[in-house]
Amino acid sequence: MSDFDVIVVGAGPAGSCAALTIARTGKSVALIERGPFPGSKNMYGGVVYPRILDALIPEWWNEMPVQRWVTRRSTMLLTDTQSLSIDFRSDAWGDAPYNGATAFRPDFDNWLANKAVEAGATLVCSTTVTGLITNANGAVIGIHTDRPDGDLTASVVIACDGVNSFLAKEHGMYPHTDAAHFTLGVKETITLSKEIIDERFAVRGNQGVDIEILGGTSGVNGGGFIYTNLDSLSVGVVLKLPKLAAQSKRPEEIIAGLKSHSAIAPLVEGGTISEYSAHLIPEAGLKMMPTLLDDGLLVAGDAAAMCLAAGIWLEGVNFAMASGMYAAQAACEAIEKGNTSAKGLSLYKKLLEDTFVLRDHRKLRRAPQLVLSDRVQHMYPALITSVVQGMFHVNNPLPKPGLRKILKDERRRLGIRTIDLAKDAITGFRSFG
Repeated sequence: MSDFDVIVVGAGPAGSCAALTIARTGKSVALIERGPFPGSKNMYGGVVYPRILDALIPEWWNEMPVQRWVTRRSTMLLTDTQSLSIDFRSDAWGDAPYNGATAFRPDFDNWLANKAVEAGATLVCSTTVTGLITNANGAVIGIHTDRPDGDLTASVVIACDGVNSFLAKEHGMYPHTDAAHFTLGVKETITLSKEIIDERFAVRGNQGVDIEILGGTSGVNGGGFIYTNLDSLSVGVVLKLPKLAAQSKRPEEIIAGLKSHSAIAPLVEGGTISEYSAHLIPEAGLKMMPTLLDDGLLVAGDAAAMCLAAGIWLEGVNFAMASGMYAAQAACEAIEKGNTSAKGLSLYKKLLEDTFVLRDHRKLRRAPQLVLSDRVQHMYPALITSVVQGMFHVNNPLPKPGLRKILKDERRRLGIRTIDLAKDAITGFRSFG
């Protein structure tokens, strides 16, 4: 007799959604968290897209701990002396059922885990899972923990133990350790009054802004971001590990450089840094995903590298929640049928394949490599901003040169070959078209 029907390792969005789904079926589930409370060890600087919660927590927006509802989305290109923004605002995003929200992960994760507890899950905090228990056939039947006599058994274990999953690696499911597949996300929380944020970002009430930045990372491939909280800003960078290691600047110096840019400095001026954090991010998408299931074991969330880093779309929490929910559904079906082998758990892969989780990753499988390439990072922002500057620059008494001439001259000046531009355009069209 097992201690639990299912053990979920990690009380992040994936783990809590898995535990909530399982508990509601009446099955016993343990949710194991190594921090003192869910979310205590999580760094997050972005936007939560909670659409998947519609199926789990009806009218979740009435209770989810939110900083601001994102009603304005900007994409900004930076060179050392130029900036270009595409800015979109929608009033509809400020009304239920909403599109996205800024939130603090400790608040959000704790709320979501408590929903699982209310449904009947057993939450065990301050406990590190040190390994998997397997039977004579190699099937997973439980976990080892750092507690005295802390081994627990279950029919299925769901690994939601975060990026670079220790459990998936131990079980031979995660061979991808190439540093080029990861970025380092580094964030500062900058305290400013709500009144100042509202004025600088042209929002009111609980409206929020999401600014994604290409450029401004001191020559290190990656990107930047600014997100508005109620009375603070999340400002940071996402840096490709090999490029970061190949130069001498520390991440906090790179953030300082971003904040000093003429397009960013007026937004953060006068703020006080109240928090600094960093987190490893799986950026390669489908290319780095581990094996997702084996006998008695499922892998979900960041542990399964389900983070969509595609330039236009930077999403992770929604993929984590969905994969956790689908893993739970597959585990419950397998237990009911009395077959928790990989074949018995295969519903998990089918649910991922049939929904946005793997469909989006498959469609955008080329996007991470394109977005983090040297041309997109260092040449195209300069090309685009210089072309726009050339279009608007008044140089009388000379006549206006026209777009084609400006583009041709700037492309030659930057050394961008036509064949490379065409290749990147085709890859971009295949990914985003």
